[in-house]
Amino acid sequence: MATITKDMTIGEILQVAPEVAPKLLEVGMHCLGCPSAQGETLEQAAMVHGFAVEDVLKQING
Repeated sequence: MATITKDMTIGEILQVAPEVAPKLLEVGMHCLGCPSAQGETLEQAAMVHGFAVEDVLKQING
């Protein structure tokens, strides 16, 4: 699996590592298919949803 960074957009993440989708859903990011999420970075999405991006990255990257 590709290493996911906070600067990647949700769209990029889902393209290079679609297996990450369930992990994003687990942490509460339920808008994976919404148009704005496709251009939003992981860091921006984490802020919008009230999560620390570092915690999300630990969940995703293991």
